Amino acid sequence: MTEKADYYEILEVSKTASGEEIKKAFRRLAMQYHPDRNPGNKEAEQKFKEINEAYEVLKDEQKRAAYDRYGHQAFAGGSGANPFGGFDFNFGGAGGFADIFSDVFSEFMGGGRRQQSYAVRGSDVRYNMEISLEEAFTGIEKEVTIPSSETCEDCHGHGTKDGNPAPICPHCQGTGKVRLQKGFFVVEQACPQCGGSGRKVSEVCPKCKGCGAINKEKVIKIKIPAGIEDNTRMRISGGGEAGIRGGENGDLYVFISVKEHKLYTRDGANLYTRIPISMCCAALGGSVEIPAVNGEKIELKIDAGAQNDDVIKIKNEGMPIIRSQRRGDLFVKLRVEIPVNLSARQKELLEEFRTIGKEDKCQPEAKSFFDKIKDLFAA
Repeated sequence: MTEKADYYEILEVSKTASGEEIKKAFRRLAMQYHPDRNPGNKEAEQKFKEINEAYEVLKDEQKRAAYDRYGHQAFAGGSGANPFGGFDFNFGGAGGFADIFSDVFSEFMGGGRRQQSYAVRGSDVRYNMEISLEEAFTGIEKEVTIPSSETCEDCHGHGTKDGNPAPICPHCQGTGKVRLQKGFFVVEQACPQCGGSGRKVSEVCPKCKGCGAINKEKVIKIKIPAGIEDNTRMRISGGGEAGIRGGENGDLYVFISVKEHKLYTRDGANLYTRIPISMCCAALGGSVEIPAVNGEKIELKIDAGAQNDDVIKIKNEGMPIIRSQRRGDLFVKLRVEIPVNLSARQKELLEEFRTIGKEDKCQPEAKSFFDKIKDLFAA
């Protein structure tokens, strides 16, 4: 007769292994050699039987103590010949593989079968708000009306006719879930009696129809800070839908978009604009008055000899920086306009200017360009 393998060796654990270590070893090996994963493999099937047999002994403290003292002889002969309580490898008996897989499933789903929380947090609400660049510059407080819900006053959010908390569902014992086990597989689904709430409401509140909340518009004041940027999301804690059965309210998320401005574009805290200046202002210098975002006037000094696309930087005339006393800068790009529809006198003066400026001394960039052309032709 072939000598039976040591149970500890079968489970690949030491004789000093804890109960938890033995359990983990069994799970790992049982999943590895399960017949469903090894169809037609007789060796795997036999190995699986040995794993189950070893685990049935070592998981029980009394059986393990007897085995440690007497070995396999502890269960030989008499009524103790079968220490497994009629284990017939059908995966369904008490302590069989289905039980251990159910345990694994429980841990995978969060561990244990705990009572479903009776209170339900309210849903979050999104609100889209569009503001002007001026409003983003100064900051503003806006009062908005949003569709929402509030706790039913008649039932205090419990959804019951008498306004008291509903009793625990007897079908799922308050867990809100039931398990369906078919051999190897264990499926968990919402309790059909309570709908997954863990509570059984026999008579619903007539005002809220058992929901615990009623639809109602909510007016909220939203404070927009100065300097807020486009596509910013603001969270208002508790501003969302009402919680049910004592649950906390959801949050309100306000998504801010800043409308395009007629004069300014924005990049972070900096502002950018482009202004036209006359040819004479560019040549002789001068000043131009432009409107600031806050409605004030900014006097822009133009140096003599200014060129098209020159950029003038004005410090601290940009957007406010949130949580700071500083502001961004304003960048002004110049666009030199060439006069059109000239009068006879204007043409005469320009012709005179062209005659005087033939040496191109007043146009250094043009002189440099034409000098380069002469060098090319000379080559």
